[in-house]
Amino acid sequence: MRLTRAKMNKPADFDLKSSDTGSVAVLNGDWTAVLMGEANERLTEVLRGTSGVTIDLSGVTRLDTSGAYGVLMAMAASAGRGEIIARPEVRRLVDLVAEAIKAEPTPVKPRRPVFELFARIGEGVLNIGFDVFDLFVFNGHLLVSVGRAAARITWSLFPWLFRMFGWSRPAPIRWAPVFALAERAGLDALPIVATTTFFIGAVVGLIGADMLSNYGAQVFAVDLVGIAVLREFNIVITAVLLAGRSASSFAAEIGAMKMKQEIDAMQVLGVDPFDALVFPRFLALLATIPLLTFVATIAGLCGGMVVIWSELGVGPSMFLSRMVEHVGVKHFWVGMSKGPVLAVVIAAIGCRQGMEVGGDVESLGRRVTAAVVQAVFSTILIDAFFALVYMKLHI
Repeated sequence: MRLTRAKMNKPADFDLKSSDTGSVAVLNGDWTAVLMGEANERLTEVLRGTSGVTIDLSGVTRLDTSGAYGVLMAMAASAGRGEIIARPEVRRLVDLVAEAIKAEPTPVKPRRPVFELFARIGEGVLNIGFDVFDLFVFNGHLLVSVGRAAARITWSLFPWLFRMFGWSRPAPIRWAPVFALAERAGLDALPIVATTTFFIGAVVGLIGADMLSNYGAQVFAVDLVGIAVLREFNIVITAVLLAGRSASSFAAEIGAMKMKQEIDAMQVLGVDPFDALVFPRFLALLATIPLLTFVATIAGLCGGMVVIWSELGVGPSMFLSRMVEHVGVKHFWVGMSKGPVLAVVIAAIGCRQGMEVGGDVESLGRRVTAAVVQAVFSTILIDAFFALVYMKLHI
């Protein structure tokens, strides 16, 4: 088999003969980019300035665009008109390459840096406007889906109300994907949330114990850990982890379905993608983020308590009693109140970016990255807004 293949792959070559009308170049072998070598250059030098040239391609085994281009360049180097003899299929390839050579080159536009800068700024402003418009469309569709779910719950509790007004029975809520997503997006995140907030609480306790020891106020390290964990770090760390974990997975899952045209198929079958895909993720994250925040609170307080116990000798009983007396439960509810808002924002960002995925993998990567970045940025921004509002309300 190797001998046969080597025999078939014959390098390009030619023989130059004389005839009554002029020179005849008989080509043989494979005139391809791999096996042509310098045969085209030698043919060009031989035919340069020769008149009445005929190039015979009947003996060519294989010919590609590179070989055809070499033959045409050799013909162009000869003086006067020439002739190419070839089989019909070879003739079509040679004519195709000849037409491509005659085509005008693509004009190179001069670069104008200042113009391009303003063009990019204008394009960015337009993209922001389009994103805001798409955001309103997405939120409106999501509100409609939430309204349908509320109607379904109302029908389950008060079916007579629908019969009295003649309303039709609403579509059922898909509880199976809600529980599945709640387990995957919420319960599976418990270990990483607890571990992260434990070390965050330990770091806050270590810094507080070290700094406050210089002023003889070591006991206030308990207050520092309690307020920091209860008000800020429990919900912020939970939301940031969910932004990187759940928002990216939501965008990737829905985006992959968008690429495979599964969402279009759902619409053809009469299934609303928001009811089947967006609302279950929205409800799952909304239900699990209070649990994750509570676990993060316990883990953060445990981390701070361990460090303060080892560094300052404040035992768990004194730590907890001071937490109850001086910190109070108010800060706990302040932190928990941010959870539903952040859950809605993170789920909406992840699902919206997934719905905006195009038909290529590059678009999927961009949208997943945008989901994580926007979710993290929104988390920090909303937390700052809540801190400002609670400060003005003296809470």
